[in-house]
Amino acid sequence: MTDEPTATSRRSDEPIRITAICGSQREGSVTRLALQRALEEAARGGAVTDLIDLRDLELPVFDATIDRAEAGDAEELAARVRDGDATLLGSPMYHGSYSSPLKTALDFCGFEEFEDKTVGLLAVSGGAFPVTTLEHMRSVCRALNAWVIPHQAAVGNSYEAIENGEFVDSATEDRLATLGQRIVEYARIEPDSASVETYEAVEAVDH
Repeated sequence: MTDEPTATSRRSDEPIRITAICGSQREGSVTRLALQRALEEAARGGAVTDLIDLRDLELPVFDATIDRAEAGDAEELAARVRDGDATLLGSPMYHGSYSSPLKTALDFCGFEEFEDKTVGLLAVSGGAFPVTTLEHMRSVCRALNAWVIPHQAAVGNSYEAIENGEFVDSATEDRLATLGQRIVEYARIEPDSASVETYEAVEAVDH
C-alpha cells in the first residue's frame, strides 16, 4: 500500500492561488461554465482564483524560433500560470483530443510554469465520456513534470448539460465541485521525482 500525498506549504502565509485555462472559444461554452463551477468551489475553500479565457488573449501559432516576449500575449499567459500554486486545464473534445487553443497555450508554457505544480483536468464532450481528451492532457502534464490529481472531471452530452446557466445533472456538478476542492487540497504538495515522459521532453528540446 502506498502512502497518500500530503499537503505541504510553500508559502503558508499567503492564500492558495488557483489558475484555470479555458480551451474553448465558444460563446456560452460548457467548458467555461464547468471551470467556473470548479473555481467557485476552490474560492469557497479559501483560494484566490484566476480564469484565463483564451478568447481574451492574442496567441499566435507557436513558433519555437520566436521569443515568447514577442508572441502577442504569450508572456502574460505564462506569468499568470506561474503565479498560481495549481492549475486547472479545461477543454472540449475535438477529434478525440483537446482543443488547438489550449495546445497553443501549453506550447507557450514550459517547465518553469508547470514543473512540480499540481494540475486538475476537465474535459467536455457532445457525446460520451471524453476519455482520450483527459489522457492526452495528462500526458502533456506528465511531460512537464506536473503532478496531476487523480480526481478528474468530465461533462458528457454537453448540449443537454446546462439549463438556464445551471448544470442539470447533480452527479456532474458534484464532480466539478470535488475537482475544485481537490485542487485546493493538493495545491502545495511535494510531488515525486521526474517521470520518464519528462526526460523524453527534455531530450526533444535539446535536440
